[in-house]
This record gives sequence, structure tokens and C-alpha cells, in this order.
Amino acid sequence: MTMFDKWVKPAERKIVEKTIASLKANDIEALLVESGEEAKEKVLEMLPQGAEVFTSSSTTLDTIGLPKEINEGGKYNSVRKKLNSMDRNTQGAEMRKLGSAPEWVIGSVHVVTQKGEVVVASNTGSQLPAYAYGSGHVILVVGTQKIVKDMDEAMQRLYKYTLPLESERAHKVYGVPGSAVNKMLVVNREVTPGRITIIFVNEKLGF
Repeated sequence: MTMFDKWVKPAERKIVEKTIASLKANDIEALLVESGEEAKEKVLEMLPQGAEVFTSSSTTLDTIGLPKEINEGGKYNSVRKKLNSMDRNTQGAEMRKLGSAPEWVIGSVHVVTQKGEVVVASNTGSQLPAYAYGSGHVILVVGTQKIVKDMDEAMQRLYKYTLPLESERAHKVYGVPGSAVNKMLVVNREVTPGRITIIFVNEKLGF
């Protein structure tokens, strides 16, 4: 089996369990569900009605239909909906503040190591402030194929597998030449226990 084969298949249950234990030891909540639909239901169960929620751009979230449910369902105070109604040229500062410190942020990550390290790469860095500190509650939906042994393999997966796919997606969606890992967040431990919850899904979701 090549690394590419490992990076596209859901991880073995014992590896997922080991990773969840490591994350909890690092004060990051983690759990496993069997399907994207179950993950969506779990997220909605965790969100209080009327809460301020920002859905970060994510192929994983799009695949399970979560952004539409949150941003168009009328049950939550959608930061994304508010941002889409604003003018970046005249309201850029306000938009950055809204995206940096929402009450809740929902998104995904690119890699999680079996040691409980969480890696998020970004072209612009727009989602990183909320994940790192700004948001009071962070929920991350992650396909188990993103679990790797250690940080060395994390960087290999990120640059050899994830980045080419994201560049292809960015070219199709935005018409830009491609994407880049311009900024990166590595969460080794959460200093506010329970602030971050990772919902692993026993399916291939996202890159």
C-alpha cells in the first residue's frame, strides 16, 4: 500500500481510537460517527438555537450539506450570510472582525496526527483566527482518511496530496491559477478544555 492509498481510505478503527485518546489528552474533545449525515445531525444538536455561527469554507461541510442548513435554515445568526451582504471595499475591517471572533465556528482541518496534533493550512488565513483563539466554540468535521502517524507524514500529505487537489478546486471555482500554503495553524493542545470538538467521520470527506 502506498501513502496515497492510505490518504484516501478511512483509517482503521484502532487508529481512530488512538487518535481520539491523544486529542482528549491534549484537551481537545473528539468523537467518531459513521456517516456524514450523522455528523451533520451531531453538529446541529450541539448548536444552540439563535447562536451566532460562522461556517468556514470547507469541501467537507459542503459535501454533507451543513452550510445550507445553518446559513439558510433561519435557526441561527449566520455570520456567513451577513458577510455575503457586505461590501469588502468599504466594510473590510468589520468583515475581518466578524469572521475572526464568532461565537461558534464550524469547519474542517487538513490533517490530524495520531499524537493529537491538528493541522490547518490556508491560502489567505481567514479561518485561522477563529480556530486558534477568537471563537468561543470550534466544531471541526473530519474524515478519518486525514489521520496520519506524525507531523512528518502530515506535511507530506498536505503538500503532496491535499494542495494539488485544492489548487484544482480553486482554479475551477475561482478561476485563479491555484492555491498555496501561505499560512498554517498547528494546534498541539487546547488551553481552554472543551473549546474545540473534532467529529471524525468514518467516510472519505474532503481532501
